Amino acid sequence: MPSIIPSYVYTLFASLIVGSIVICACGLSTLSVKNEAKQQQLANIADYIATESLRLISHARADNLTATLSLTVPSSIGDQRYWIQIKNDSSRAWVEVGFGTTPTVSEQRKYIPAEVSASGTYTSGLGAATLKCYSDGSGVYLTLSGGS
Repeated sequence: MPSIIPSYVYTLFASLIVGSIVICACGLSTLSVKNEAKQQQLANIADYIATESLRLISHARADNLTATLSLTVPSSIGDQRYWIQIKNDSSRAWVEVGFGTTPTVSEQRKYIPAEVSASGTYTSGLGAATLKCYSDGSGVYLTLSGGS
């Protein structure tokens, strides 16, 4: 009899260890899926801003006018604030997005296929994001503003 009791104890202990490992693996997997979903939502916002920018640019060029658009973006992604920034260099313009409240260089970029001078930053939170586009004889200008 005494040899049977230790085998039950060892089996119970091994079951606890295996169960803990399975629970931790499931938790890590769930966290990974959540983070991937947040990154995808951030990429979708960048695509949306780039698409709306291109739409405004095409109207401003054709009609030589000023257009302002209020953008529909969420106030946060999950429980995190994020930022959107539009920039350009000598060859192209892009939309850059990232988590936090301070814009930095980000891997999440979406290029705007148009010759435009772009500037501005939006930080999520209070306030709406506004995209303004105007053209004159020297070029087309795109400005992003809003947020807190």
